[in-house]
Amino acid sequence: MERNGGQLLVESLMALGAVKSFGVPGESYLAVLDALHDTVGKLDYVLCRNEGGAAFMAAAYGKLTGSPGICFVTRGPGATNASIGVHTAMQDSAPMILFVGQVGTDMKGREAFQEVDYKAAFGTVAKWAVEIDDVERIPEILARAWTVAITGRPGPVVIALPEDMLTSLTDKAALTHAAEISEAAPTSAAVAKARDILSSAKRPLILIGGCNWQEAGAKTLQAFAEESDIPVISAFRYQDQFDNFSNVFCGEAGVGMPPHVRNLLTDADVILALNVRFGENTTDGYTLLSVPVPTQKLIHVHGSDLEIGKIYQPFLGIHSGPNAFAKELSPVSGGWAEWRENARAAFEASFELPDLPSPVDMGKVTAYLRDVLPDDVILTNGAGNFTVWPNKFFKFGTKARLLAPQSGAMGYGVPAAVSAKVAFPDRTVVCFAGDGDFQMNCQELGTAMQAGAQPIILLLNNGVYGTIRAHQERHYPARVSGTTMENPDFVKLAQSYGYHAERVETTDDFAAAFERAKASKTGALLDLNISPEALTPRQTLTQMRQSALAAKEKA
Repeated sequence: MERNGGQLLVESLMALGAVKSFGVPGESYLAVLDALHDTVGKLDYVLCRNEGGAAFMAAAYGKLTGSPGICFVTRGPGATNASIGVHTAMQDSAPMILFVGQVGTDMKGREAFQEVDYKAAFGTVAKWAVEIDDVERIPEILARAWTVAITGRPGPVVIALPEDMLTSLTDKAALTHAAEISEAAPTSAAVAKARDILSSAKRPLILIGGCNWQEAGAKTLQAFAEESDIPVISAFRYQDQFDNFSNVFCGEAGVGMPPHVRNLLTDADVILALNVRFGENTTDGYTLLSVPVPTQKLIHVHGSDLEIGKIYQPFLGIHSGPNAFAKELSPVSGGWAEWRENARAAFEASFELPDLPSPVDMGKVTAYLRDVLPDDVILTNGAGNFTVWPNKFFKFGTKARLLAPQSGAMGYGVPAAVSAKVAFPDRTVVCFAGDGDFQMNCQELGTAMQAGAQPIILLLNNGVYGTIRAHQERHYPARVSGTTMENPDFVKLAQSYGYHAERVETTDDFAAAFERAKASKTGALLDLNISPEALTPRQTLTQMRQSALAAKEKA
């Protein structure tokens, strides 16, 4: 059957397993939009308001489901707007495919209207960037892109689609299915050596990361850690991949790292690092482990051989996916019970907080949410000091999920929450957003309204860019510059998008307001009255300033 390139592409995507896509329309891929006209209910197109929001949604979808998040944008400005989502998916190791309209092949190289060389522009940001210039090769390249996105270290693929290629006719057959690719597995000798190294340890530690854990793999790893009595910590923003209620879970190694987690990393004599790429935030700027050879014996297990030895030379490197490796583990024993017990006790103690100097005390709010949110809740956040609440003061069980960007991208939380409601409309989704963070993608409330995918948004409104203000007060105390905001009426803004919305003035008002938010069938936004003084859980803005001024006087 003869069809155009746009139809061939959409049919092949469906065969691969795509059921949702996100995008902003553009004339450069009209043939694809036309093909999507006939796939409603099978491959849905979620109409977004900005390409950055659309790409964030696709990145979050990939992180949440393990299937590539699909995003369609137009050429030039559309692609550059979407680049933030590609960068986020790469740093999150999340599968994603971004399709970008491109100028016709007869105009390439002339700096035609909105022309960009996408292989050059995305070459260092995406896992693979490619352009399809022959309609016959659409199935071949799509199949490869899907495989690249989900295997090894998962990540984003960018595919440029010249306009004339999409309108060209072909009788080339569409794909019929996705390839079944087994996860890389360890050798029995490698597993035996890893067990020997762990058995000889005095202070062993397990460090986990990545979003491509399967339920069976996570359960098997938990059983191994519990039977072996080894403490477990997660890489930055991947604490949802291990049961936080387990007695072996001891915290997250990320921004604002608690002292006990830092001590676990520095004091461990053996670290089993599973599915971890060793980012800057997990290693505190690569200072907690010596580069290139750590003093700790490092067992690094990863599905991509390119990650093993990239920064740290391991004592033992094992090329294996996390689930396949966990399946082969059997318990070890040693005299480290007190090591694990102390670490868990410190983790539990980290939830204890003083009263915060704010009309709405987020310490008390988060404690309330820990009690009332369902087991399968999905939390999302962008970037800012406010992220400490979902990232450090919530316990994730085996069904709960966290969508938070390792890239530190502001504006991620709202699109991620919309994406989560698109993927799982019946689950409770709660987005934590700062007032600056929220305004970077608040237009996606329109996407949520149109798609019927409306989460609950907790807007921590303190009138400042909190993270930058904190750095400012520490390095340039009492010299505020460019960090104070004048905000709109967020309640009216959300109501204009059909949301239930209300202002929460005090901590005592929160519980009832949140119950109303949960009962709303059109999503909800709670505008929380937060004092700038409460920038961090344990140090006020004034204390930061006074400490910095005192240090300057001594200098």
